[in-house]
Amino acid sequence: MNIYKEIEAEIMHASNIVITAHKSADGDSVGSSLGLLYFIEKLGKKAIVCHPDKAPDFLDILDLSVITLMTDEPDKVTDAFQKADLIFCLDYNATDRVGSDMQALLESASCKKIMIDHHLNPQDFPTIVVSEIAASSTAQLIVELIEQSGHGNLLDEKIGTPLYVGILTDTGSFRFSSVQPRTHEILGKLLGAGVQHHLIHEALNDTNTASRLRLQGYAMSEKMEIMEAYHVAIISLTKEELEKYHYKKGDTDSLANLALSIKGMKAAIVFSERDGMMKISFRSKGKENSVNVLAADHFNGGGHANAAGGMSELSVAETLDKIKSLVPQYFSVQ
Repeated sequence: MNIYKEIEAEIMHASNIVITAHKSADGDSVGSSLGLLYFIEKLGKKAIVCHPDKAPDFLDILDLSVITLMTDEPDKVTDAFQKADLIFCLDYNATDRVGSDMQALLESASCKKIMIDHHLNPQDFPTIVVSEIAASSTAQLIVELIEQSGHGNLLDEKIGTPLYVGILTDTGSFRFSSVQPRTHEILGKLLGAGVQHHLIHEALNDTNTASRLRLQGYAMSEKMEIMEAYHVAIISLTKEELEKYHYKKGDTDSLANLALSIKGMKAAIVFSERDGMMKISFRSKGKENSVNVLAADHFNGGGHANAAGGMSELSVAETLDKIKSLVPQYFSVQ
């Protein structure tokens, strides 16, 4: 029995299935969660999606109303965990990635847990582990689950749309090196199942607000510093600056990739002051310019070789100084 057939068997045996994903929701965590939910429902089973927090507004293209949030309905989430006889852990590989409140529920749950993820260095808390670091996204692995469990015929537009969104967003619109021939084969299957890819691209890309564009313009023109010798761009934003431009969740998500698009740039680091700490995004190009180690070693973070996240409890100025001092240790002069 392949591992995907084993997962199918667990789904069919379970009565109370909970689907979880990491804190600070993104396209892949939301897309894989919804795709799995709709697949489970197609199998004639029921499940509940429980996420730590709200998805960014740009994902409103998907039906976010079916997601129960720990921040909004903690009692309902707690009840779901306590009744669960199967928990899916999607797009994360360590229990602390779901936030402290949900982490306690996850770790205390005695039922079987299934991890489906593509990040480095998974913890060993799940019962069943699908950890494919070469996969473009967790959404791609959900398609593998559907296909390799023998249910490819169940793929339709409802299941496929969130999975397409997950792959699209986690590959930077298919530009990252994580995109392999198999990724395009899967995209073809999703299109064949009825996914309206052109509508998804329009919905995701043509949703800028004037305040978001002004914030991005300000960040690029006034707050970007380039360490020329190392080809690293750094952008820092204070709480006051975010408020000035009416910041909404997701407004700074594209800044790192925008800075990285500068000709010759090897890495981009963007951080902003939110919720009393600095949220940091690391992006880079090439195998020789891995950023996940930097994020893990110094900023309580991690992720992929060329896309990682972290945090800092230092001030904006202190965090900026720390990053500048670390760049020479992780990036060579060219």
